[in-house]
Amino acid sequence: MAVPRLNVPLTLETAEREPDGMGGQRLVWRALGVVYAQMLSGAGRLRGAQAGAESRLAWRIILRAAPPGDPRRPAPGQRLRSGARLFRIDAVAEDGPDGRYLRINAVEEPA
Repeated sequence: MAVPRLNVPLTLETAEREPDGMGGQRLVWRALGVVYAQMLSGAGRLRGAQAGAESRLAWRIILRAAPPGDPRRPAPGQRLRSGARLFRIDAVAEDGPDGRYLRINAVEEPA
């Protein structure tokens, strides 16, 4: 396995619920920190949405590993942000025989 070039800064975000002031709750995204990654685009597809066709692009994102339970380790349900671009994390697995990197399968979402 070639050594990945971790040269793309991404902000790791997690969803939290907070009171909305009217008796309900709203979903807010809180930044956990910045990770550096290599991003590899995958297959794209077009799907129907309420307002018309919507493009979906899969990404494989490689970053330095962190042990399970560490807050620096991304998890499904979190997302990565690059400026206005959002990448929903679907799966996380060790990448390579020595486990020094993580492979993240993500889907780019409309902002």
